[in-house]
Parts: sequence; structure tokens; C-alpha cells
Amino acid sequence: MQLIKTPIKDLLVIQPSVYKDRRGFFLESWNLKKFRSLGLPLDFVQENTSLSHKGVLRGLHFQNPPHSQGKLVQVLHGRVLDVVVDIRKDSFTYGQYFSLELSLFNKKMLWIPPGFAHGFLSLENNTIFNYKCTEFYNKDSEGSLLWNDKDLAIEWGTHEVIVSDKDDSASPFSSFISEF
Repeated sequence: MQLIKTPIKDLLVIQPSVYKDRRGFFLESWNLKKFRSLGLPLDFVQENTSLSHKGVLRGLHFQNPPHSQGKLVQVLHGRVLDVVVDIRKDSFTYGQYFSLELSLFNKKMLWIPPGFAHGFLSLENNTIFNYKCTEFYNKDSEGSLLWNDKDLAIEWGTHEVIVSDKDDSASPFSSFISEF
């Protein structure tokens, strides 16, 4: 397993070891001992899976303290453009975003610590997205940023997306007050 640093502190791309043969492949997507040996003392309490059609955009979501979540995300089938925004107000990269493609083929995972807004755009039909969380979902702590906010200027690669009413009416970054 390889940890790959990103331009944003604490945000890590994880490339698992993949064992391929004529039958297909095998990989460990989670191993407590391995992650801890790499300096990631993660304790997950909830796991979520979603199915999305091509063009579905979910996000940019987060949970405020004291229920903030760290997430280990991966794609089990299909492809997404995964996007995170640093909302840690004392961070050098506050308000900046990072994006990468996650897919069944590249098998990459992304560790998103608390203090980031997260979203993804499904690039294929029947994309299955999975994420493990370090904190339980808490409706009173949830927040979201507008996915197409002009100040964030996220390059989604398309303007034709399918979003929920809730995500389409999220807060613009200019009026956002971070609790992180």
C-alpha cells in the first residue's frame, strides 16, 4: 500500500497493493494494522454505499464539530471525479480544492480528514461509491457548499449535472463561516 501526499496537507491518496492473476484481482481496502502502521490511526463507525447514474453530482457535504467525519472513499464500480474543499479556517489551503478520478480500474482511495467538504460527479452509469466514516451521521451537524460556486471555481468538466434540490441550494462559499 502506498500513501501519496496531495498539495493539501493531511489529504492523502491511497494506492492499495493489487494482486492480479488469470482469475481477476484481489486487494485489501481496509486493514486496521496496516493503516495504523502507516500513521493513520483510523477507527470507522459507519460505512455507506451509493449507486449513481452518469452525470449525478453529490456534494459538497461535511459535518461540523463535534460530529465531524473523516472519510475513506473508493469506487467499487464505474468512475467518479472526486472533489474535496479545504474548510479548515487556519489552513494555508483554506478554500482550495483537490480533485482526482477514482475508479474500479485505478483502485485508488482517498483519505479525507475532518475539515473538508466532499463531493463527487459520477462519470459512468451504475457507479457504486463506498465510504467509511470516523463518526456517525448527525443531521444537526450537516452542512454543504454550493457545488458550482464561482469563488471555488471547481472544474467539474461539465455543466450538465443531476443534483438534488438540497445540493443545488447549498451555501455559497462567500457566506460560509467555517466551524473547523
